[in-house]
Amino acid sequence: MGISTTGQWNHTCQLDTTAKPRRNIGWISSNWSGYSITGKKGAFKRVSAKWNVPFVRPSRGTSYSSAWIGIDGFSNSNLIQTGTGHDWIDGKAYYYAWWEILPASVTFIPLPIQPGDRMHASIIKCSGSNWLICLRNVSRNWTFRTLQRYSGPQTSAEWIVEAPQINGALATMARLSPVVFSCCRVNGKRPKLTADDGGIMLQNSTVTSIPSNPNRAGDGFVVKGVHQ
Repeated sequence: MGISTTGQWNHTCQLDTTAKPRRNIGWISSNWSGYSITGKKGAFKRVSAKWNVPFVRPSRGTSYSSAWIGIDGFSNSNLIQTGTGHDWIDGKAYYYAWWEILPASVTFIPLPIQPGDRMHASIIKCSGSNWLICLRNVSRNWTFRTLQRYSGPQTSAEWIVEAPQINGALATMARLSPVVFSCCRVNGKRPKLTADDGGIMLQNSTVTSIPSNPNRAGDGFVVKGVHQ
């Protein structure tokens, strides 16, 4: 595989508190773009969404990206998540599925992923510290499920496009076609997202990924790369 299957990936949000505020943007990060909502401890017990696997465009060097849903990771070091990866390595695009519970390393899902595939993901608290992670590829008719233990604070829920940190180094964001998130849900309901819940990715003082405003229902949006 061309993707890195060893080493530590870190998907927690790296907020940029020094960047100047921008209109209709709630937060700025060096590795996240998309939407995040926050609440008190134990507020979030279920998150889900649908999205399309983006196409990776050629880049000059190695670049990485992920699209995922998760609970926690925003202003804390805990995180349970699942999603798809889309990288450009040695002149070739790679697509894959994965899940992760920090501080453990990412676990790759050995099932086929191709650009344009329609994904449906959910993370559900079952009982106690038992959580169900489910990722479905609707286009290729497979469903992956795993029951795992997680004890994070449950203070945030996310729908994110990201440039992951690999072995402590922030990866260059891959050049992607737009990622469309739809049917976003939290605790089984529409999250009623607002522009203030959205965040942009800023790498080397340059905006590299930015979400649209939410749709009218507050449960969908598009993340677009800003290619220089």
